[in-house]
Amino acid sequence: MMIKKPPSKGVYLLPNLFTTAALFAGFFAIVAGMQERFEVATVAIYVAMLLDGLDGRVARLTNTQTAFGREFDSLSDMVAFGVAPALVAYSWALYPLGKLGWLCAFIYTAGNAIRLARFNVQADKIDNRFFCGLPVPSAAAIIAGLVWVGDGYGWSSLVISWVLAILSIALALLMMSNIPYYSFKKINLRGKVPIITIFLLVLGLAFISIDPPLILFSLFCLYGLSGFITWLYLWRGRRHAFNQ
Repeated sequence: MMIKKPPSKGVYLLPNLFTTAALFAGFFAIVAGMQERFEVATVAIYVAMLLDGLDGRVARLTNTQTAFGREFDSLSDMVAFGVAPALVAYSWALYPLGKLGWLCAFIYTAGNAIRLARFNVQADKIDNRFFCGLPVPSAAAIIAGLVWVGDGYGWSSLVISWVLAILSIALALLMMSNIPYYSFKKINLRGKVPIITIFLLVLGLAFISIDPPLILFSLFCLYGLSGFITWLYLWRGRRHAFNQ
């Protein structure tokens, strides 16, 4: 008679270590924002974004994907890309708007939470090539990028407060929308690539180093707009297939 082995109660260390580091970076961004160290806070959010991208990649490459890891990653994302950018934005330029300022920060956070909850529910049912709605790390990168650029250039006016308030609401709506965004999950990191690819990566890093705040903010804004182009492309493709 075979004795059934009880299920393991442990968790895989490596991918969850990256998730924990991303959670720490998000929490650190909140603390730095409260201390009005906005450049440090925004860099911490970008670091959390990098770590968040690595934990999933590491889990897939090492075949260590678990339900616990997915839930832990979602909770980490809520802190790093939902709460942290909202509080940093409020501390930087939303607070002069009074109640409206913190309401805009809350709307952004709520949009983030709804986006994550929907992703968890639909994770096994959607096309892996596209995200449904703007991904929460990209939304956080846009908010953090504006704060980083604005703090570096000394932007401090009521106009900036209103721009940030409108942007927060717009990003919340994009996160909750059904607009498709390319996920880049089909990129094979284990396959061989032409030598020119490495050279292009070096050029890309050199280009970003010219003015990291402005260039990163611009790139993520372009990604935020790319969803509309993707939606139009897919819509035209479905329409063409229907008419044939």
